[in-house]
Amino acid sequence: MKRFFLLVALSGVLVSSYAQKADGFININEVSRVEKVLSADDMQGRNVFTPGIEKAAAFIAGEFEKAGLQKLPGAANFLQSFTMVKPKLISITAIVNGESLDPKKVIVVTSKPEFSIDENSGYELVTIGKGAELFSEAYGAVSSGKNKIVLVDTSFSTNFSRLTYFKRQIMESNHGTVFLLGSTVPKTYSIAARHEISTSQLSNVVGILPGKSRKDEYVIFSGHYDHLGIGKPLNGDSIYNGANDDAAGTTAVIILANYFSKLNKNERTLIFTTFTAEESGGFGSQYFSRQLDPAKVVAMFNIEMIGTESKWGTNSAYITGYEKTDMGSIMEKNLAGTGFSFKPDPYPDQQLFYRSDNATLARLGVPAHTISTSKMDSEKYYHTADDEFETLDMKNMTQIIKAIALSATSIIAGTDTPTRVNASDLK
Repeated sequence: MKRFFLLVALSGVLVSSYAQKADGFININEVSRVEKVLSADDMQGRNVFTPGIEKAAAFIAGEFEKAGLQKLPGAANFLQSFTMVKPKLISITAIVNGESLDPKKVIVVTSKPEFSIDENSGYELVTIGKGAELFSEAYGAVSSGKNKIVLVDTSFSTNFSRLTYFKRQIMESNHGTVFLLGSTVPKTYSIAARHEISTSQLSNVVGILPGKSRKDEYVIFSGHYDHLGIGKPLNGDSIYNGANDDAAGTTAVIILANYFSKLNKNERTLIFTTFTAEESGGFGSQYFSRQLDPAKVVAMFNIEMIGTESKWGTNSAYITGYEKTDMGSIMEKNLAGTGFSFKPDPYPDQQLFYRSDNATLARLGVPAHTISTSKMDSEKYYHTADDEFETLDMKNMTQIIKAIALSATSIIAGTDTPTRVNASDLK
């Protein structure tokens, strides 16, 4: 019992010490500097496969280097690059339970030009039943990194063809997913498809701050740096700057990297990453997640759209999937007496827990949550050309970044370990 109270007392002293240093290291001038660069017009909206996103990646990498972060083992720079594939269907055939299946009832998601499987190929069979959330479950199958045949109930006949969305751009992989529209379980099958393949590169930006006593335990701070690029003009402005979505989260990651590096007290290894291609399918976080042993990841602080006030006003933010682990409670404990509060996601109908880059690691059991203030039922500039620096509350955003830093104190120190996500309960 004495040891328990001693740990609590030490934790309180630690948080108080960190709070003083956060006030010195995390300031509105530096937050504004980074945010202005990322959301500037010359970034061209940071869309994937454009010079703008490459420029943004170079800037982030430069900030990581200035902060003194280390590169991934064996990496030449801070870019974690991977190949994206754009397949164009040439032909498809399917025989299921001895009968030919209409090609319109088959969708093959593969990065291989020649694809051929049968019931002996070791593909896992899963079903999307009537009343299920079709696209959420389809995304889970495609992003699982496993070979799967997905039987889609005929109640989804009208929307089945929309699942071709998942094959427009995919990561290069040895895994495949086959969607079949039908009500009969495929006991025997032979499915073949041919595609014309074109490839291109994308990159996450990743830096590491090694831990002192627990190097093999990882705490991740993340945000996505891509946005929508250049689109339909609005009052003469065609650049979707994405100042809040998610230059704000990326700014937070850069500021936190600098803060924790200067602090130099992390017992656990900290990984700072800005993901690409969140807006186009979450490919950056999927690739990143597959390079890690999820059992070693203690927590993930994913940061999305913190540039505006929450529905409760300033000095507050919400955590998606709050009820799925005790990470939120730990964060709140570390913020006691600061006047800042983290609250459960007030928009459960929006399924935000599954819509950001935390989802891939959460499905692997990691306590991975997104921190946000965005009023998803009324955010005026969400996905518009008006999402610009001038619309952000930089003072409040700075306070949120400080709060995230302080809320993580006991987790990075190794005195608190959040409970794991029960992946079997996830959609």
